[in-house]
Amino acid sequence: MNRNTRTTVVVTVAVAVAALASFGVYRAIQQMPVRQVEVRSLYQVVAATEMAMGTMVTRDHVKLVAWPASSPVSKGFTTIESVVNRGLIDSVAENEPLTETKLASVEAGAGLPPSITEGMRAVSVKVNEVVGVAGFVVPGTHVDVMVTLRRDDAKDSMTRVVVSDVEVLTAGTRFDQEKARDGQPIPTTVVTLLVTPSDAERIALAASEGEVMLTLRNPMDRKPTETTGVRTAALLGQAPVVAPVVQARGPRRPAVEPPAAVIPVSKSYSVEAIRAAKRSEEVVR
Repeated sequence: MNRNTRTTVVVTVAVAVAALASFGVYRAIQQMPVRQVEVRSLYQVVAATEMAMGTMVTRDHVKLVAWPASSPVSKGFTTIESVVNRGLIDSVAENEPLTETKLASVEAGAGLPPSITEGMRAVSVKVNEVVGVAGFVVPGTHVDVMVTLRRDDAKDSMTRVVVSDVEVLTAGTRFDQEKARDGQPIPTTVVTLLVTPSDAERIALAASEGEVMLTLRNPMDRKPTETTGVRTAALLGQAPVVAPVVQARGPRRPAVEPPAAVIPVSKSYSVEAIRAAKRSEEVVR
């Protein structure tokens, strides 16, 4: 038997032994009894379909699913009756668990009012494609509110940010808001903002006195906008006209002549001098 034949025989025997061993292991694993471990679970209420903010939850909107008992949902619900006839204060995705932070109370009803945070106000602003940043001002975004005041004197017109970092509650109709979930722009005419009472007054005054404009912010940028505004003169590179400063003058007082110079008068003194036996008087000035 030559060398090539011996190699072929060895390889064949090795492959056969390996195949028999693999088959034996496979049969042994098949005959092993299956051990089932029971996982303790509970039921959790989740959304059966995607729902927008302000939706009144019904039985058709939710369902019960098994949930691991070791990882319960914080502030979640285990019965459908606990979520029915309650309004959503935030949008919910399909199969997302419903929690207390997503639902308003039963007495609050549905719609926009339950979604307004306590102490805040909702104010609507009339917009167009330009004011609404080409329709990308959608619910959940943050904007700055600018106003342009036009005066009779064109050089005195001014634009300035009056309210910064404002959350958008709604934009357009509910049908438009459903389209915005896919990132599509909303060609709306009204945008509702969530502001404080004082900011609501500023926006209302800005809308009545001038032209309002919205600027879209990065959602991670939460710093307040601090600007001094810009006037027409500064926009055109003209130096502002500064009025001369006039100091107020009091009642005019009569001029007082300086006192005349006092010339000292020299005095003379007589001195009696004695030289030997003679006396004499000398005048010293």
